[in-house]
Amino acid sequence: MKTPSNKINLNLKNDEKVWVKGFISPIEHTLSHFHKEWNALATLQVVEPEKEYLTSVFQSFLPVESVFVGDIWQIKEIGVFELLRQLNPNPNLDMHIDSGDSNGLWACLRAYNDRFVDIQFRIHAEFKLDGGWFTPSQFTGNLIIDRIEEKVVFFKMYVPDGTVNVDLNWDSADAGFCSQMELTTGTQGDGHSIEFIEYITHEETECKLALCFYNSVQINWVSPFQAVKLAENQGKLIHVISIDGPLRDESC
Repeated sequence: MKTPSNKINLNLKNDEKVWVKGFISPIEHTLSHFHKEWNALATLQVVEPEKEYLTSVFQSFLPVESVFVGDIWQIKEIGVFELLRQLNPNPNLDMHIDSGDSNGLWACLRAYNDRFVDIQFRIHAEFKLDGGWFTPSQFTGNLIIDRIEEKVVFFKMYVPDGTVNVDLNWDSADAGFCSQMELTTGTQGDGHSIEFIEYITHEETECKLALCFYNSVQINWVSPFQAVKLAENQGKLIHVISIDGPLRDESC
């Protein structure tokens, strides 16, 4: 990472049009077979496979003031809510108490050069289905903007892969796996092919964004084997807590 030296102003031409494709793959697995027994989940599909937006929708992802590489800001809800409705007609950004405990919409200026900027983001949202709630672990992704032409050249917002990546509340609580739930447009990929002047890595950005949601990210986690060695070397006892889900997302 190069030390940030310049503040960047970000803006879009509001009258430009962007076509966004939406995808939801069938739910392949749930621990309690909700994907077979809960009809709303079994028939879950994208509302609009393709939809046209004005770039004003993506203005919601941009900071109000100029920012350095590595700076974080809150995303405005209005544009995100409109995008989520392409996936399902009943999105919720307040995180229903029975299905999620950490809400928010955050973005970070990950990288820039003389032409492009890469904004990485993390969004927690859920959907009200008939009879219950469908809560993805998170929506992550990035928005790449042409600074000169002030237009969107790439956008992807998706639920990341994982052993389980959705939380479900129907008659009871459950967790499951969805192989694809995303909105995407453009041809610049995830920015790996662009040479940036200043940047932080995707991993560093991911950690910065996770800290906006969970204090547990600050803990210096080690493996059980390392913990045993540390306890022996320091003459301390080990306090073991069993957790049946991840501490960094809303997947269960």
